[in-house]
Amino acid sequence: MARAEENCGPAVVAPVADATGARVNGYTPVFESCARGHEMRLATRRMAVDGDDLLLTVDPQSLETSLERAACWRCAATTDAEQAETRFIKAVRPPADPDRPPALVNAGLIHGKGEGAYVTGDLCPSQKPLDRAFIEEVAAQGPGTPLTLAVSGGWIAHHAADFAWLQEKRRSGALDIVWANHSYTHPYVPGLKNGQNYLLRPGVDLDAEIFETEKLLIAHGESPSVFFRFPGLVSDRTLLEKVSERHLVALGADSWLALGPPPRAGSIVLVHPNGNEPGGLQIFSRLLKSERMPKPFRAITEAP
Repeated sequence: MARAEENCGPAVVAPVADATGARVNGYTPVFESCARGHEMRLATRRMAVDGDDLLLTVDPQSLETSLERAACWRCAATTDAEQAETRFIKAVRPPADPDRPPALVNAGLIHGKGEGAYVTGDLCPSQKPLDRAFIEEVAAQGPGTPLTLAVSGGWIAHHAADFAWLQEKRRSGALDIVWANHSYTHPYVPGLKNGQNYLLRPGVDLDAEIFETEKLLIAHGESPSVFFRFPGLVSDRTLLEKVSERHLVALGADSWLALGPPPRAGSIVLVHPNGNEPGGLQIFSRLLKSERMPKPFRAITEAP
């Protein structure tokens, strides 16, 4: 564990190339209100990494997450009702939209506030390499360009060099990467109907799918965000409620480029830079070059 000069600064988990989730012990979902001086955070997970007791915390207004040393904070259990007026809980449990009935496909946050676009890329398990050209195209928009990557644990586990390359893009400031959770195994059986596929497959352990990906990100020195994207964008009421119970924001998209429609102001744009959907990346490039992609690119934490 690399320590900041200030003893109670944010915890920094030193990256380890061959890290596994086993580096993270006692991983437990919690919901606690934590204070340190005038600072306040909400803790959603407790764990131990390399012998240090840590918290995964979220700023209840900015939605930004950070790993913190548990000993530096005074924490007490809280509830969604007690935090109902925070921007975080409003994002986790948005009010029902009477004009948008619950959907099996593409539930959750599908459109963001304001102008520009929220660019997101899904890294489902794949035997193909990362499409680095797409990443470079986003980075070319300027230092610190926001990019959300919905990453599966299975992709990280089999793409060590590509993941390390992405981490360097984030650490160098070339990109401001937010890591959304895309499950660990991304279960999928070709030909099955959506209602029996993806995370709706019998026997799927949703907690394991969520937590094993979070643990792997932490083991590699990254902070999981509060966003969870369902594989295939497929869910049901039960899955949505379980994701909310784990204090995650379900992330959909209103512009899956390979399938349409085209993006507009505030669109959450979806592409797959995992090598499995080059058509969407080609559309992205054409829209960018023709200046039909809404600008600026914005951080997904601004969307809810």
